This record gives sequence, structure tokens and C-alpha cells, in this order.
Amino acid sequence: MTHAATQHQHDHSHHHHHSAPKGIYLISPSGAVADPSRIEMARERLGELGFRTVLDRAALAVHERFAGTDKQRLAGIARSLTQKQPIVMATRGGYGLSRLLPFIDWQAVADSGKIFIGQSDFTVFNLALLAKTGAPSYAGPTAVFDFGVKKVDELTADLFLECMRGELEILGFESPGSDPVDARGILWGGNLAMVASLVGTPYLPKIKGGILFLEDISEHPFRIERMLTQLWHAGVLARQKAIVLGRFTDYRLAAHDNGFDMPSVVRWLREHVKVPVVTGLPYGHVKVKATLPIGRKVGIATEDDMAHLVLEEHL
Repeated sequence: MTHAATQHQHDHSHHHHHSAPKGIYLISPSGAVADPSRIEMARERLGELGFRTVLDRAALAVHERFAGTDKQRLAGIARSLTQKQPIVMATRGGYGLSRLLPFIDWQAVADSGKIFIGQSDFTVFNLALLAKTGAPSYAGPTAVFDFGVKKVDELTADLFLECMRGELEILGFESPGSDPVDARGILWGGNLAMVASLVGTPYLPKIKGGILFLEDISEHPFRIERMLTQLWHAGVLARQKAIVLGRFTDYRLAAHDNGFDMPSVVRWLREHVKVPVVTGLPYGHVKVKATLPIGRKVGIATEDDMAHLVLEEHL
């Protein structure tokens, strides 16, 4: 995806200008951080962007595949609510939040007023928070994956900064062959495997007329379709105004797939779910990723093989 393919409009006029919240508290609620030097690099890169970072004292803990025991990870989340920095960012995804959901005080999370951001496994945190309290949070970069690198992707950094400042108004992206749509609704979703895992639990938000965005990594197209059929059969897809597909990456086809690939899945989805499907969202386990508000009302429109996600409407 080239930078030219993603347009972002932002507002620099004085009365709308918010200064970016400057401090980030880093927690590890999921998988263990394999290489602590990546955290040091992330803190350096975030520093270059103007953010002060504070690392939670258990962020580098290791227990089995997790960033510490369940108790340690829960304590890290609890500390993040009372410390001073306005933004709380996950160091990485992996697996581990699902088993913590019943033990998190969601009202305390909402009442903290912190800006929570992460992706992948963090999807269940975003969605549980929304389901239990209605509070918004963000799907977006994580410290290790996006900032713990020699050269941070410029567009990813720009979109993150603009979102934290409340300046990102419209995200435009190439969306060839997308269904016609012009709708407004609550933006929600994230990693498809994590969204599907919440069906039938108290942690899946009950959203009618929403705009559901989805991405995944290392899932074969038939598994992606199977998870989509779960959301379809559960009645989740039919209740949305649009289904927005991000990047589905790092999978391998087999000879017996016989032509079955992601385009087949998208065709199947369009045929059976009478909801507009929009493709090409710059989001997923990829270098160029938008920072997206979960639980906020947004607009989505397509025209001439382009899609526009309207994040801030100044009325």
C-alpha cells in the first residue's frame, strides 16, 4: 500500500487544535516481550515523536508464553489506571487477555479516562470495555511491532499523532470494487479471531447499525470464512451498516484450495450478507496502519474505487 493510496485530511485551524497527550504508559497484558531491546527502541522512537514513555514494572515479566502470571498482568492493568500518563499502550499482542476479562474492573478502566490503545489480542480489551461501559478506546499501533523498529512507518506515525490530537478528520483509502455505501454508525471490531471468540459472551458489544472493521494474520481464507459465518449465524453481521475489511496477511494456500482465496471469501460474504462490504482499510498486522477509535460514531462512504472513513465531523 503506497502512501499516495491513503489520504488523510486534518484540521489545523486554531479553534479545533488540541495538543497531543504527551505521555504513554506501556503495559504487557498479553504475550511476553521476546526482545526487551525492542522496547528500548520503541521508547526512543516515541520520544522522537514527542511522547514521554513510562514502562510498567512488570512489562518485561515472563511466565510461560505470557508477559507474567495472570495476577501480574492484572496488576499492570490496575497500575495503568492510577498513574499519570494519559495514554496506555500495549507493548504487543499475542494471547492472554481473554482469560483476564472477568477479573478486570471495567468501570474503573472507563472512569480512569485513559486513552487505551493496542491491536491483535488487545481487540478483546477494546470490545469488553465497550460492551461493559460504553467507553471508547483505540485500535492501533503497539510499542514493539510499530515503534520498536529502526525506521518507523511515517504514515502510521502521522495517523497515530493526528488521532491522539483529535485532528484526524477523514481517512481515505483505495477500495476497488467496494459496495456503494454512505452511512454513519459506531465503529467497532478489530482482529477477526478475537471478535469471533467473544460471540455468546458478555464481552461482545451489542451494536446495531454499526461499522464493523476486521483484519487477521496467519489465518487461512477458509478459517476467515468460518469465523465470518459464525458472526453471520450469530446475527452480528446483518445488524451492521457496513463491514470494512482491513488486511488479511501471512497465510498459505494449499493445492486443494483449487482457486479458493480471499476474493472467494469476499464474494461469498457479499452474496449472503446483505450489508455493504468495503475493502482496503489500512489496518492489520501490517506496516501501514491507521489508529481507529472503537466505540465512536463515524461515517463511511465509497465512491470511484475510494472509501472515506469520516472520523471527526465538525458541525
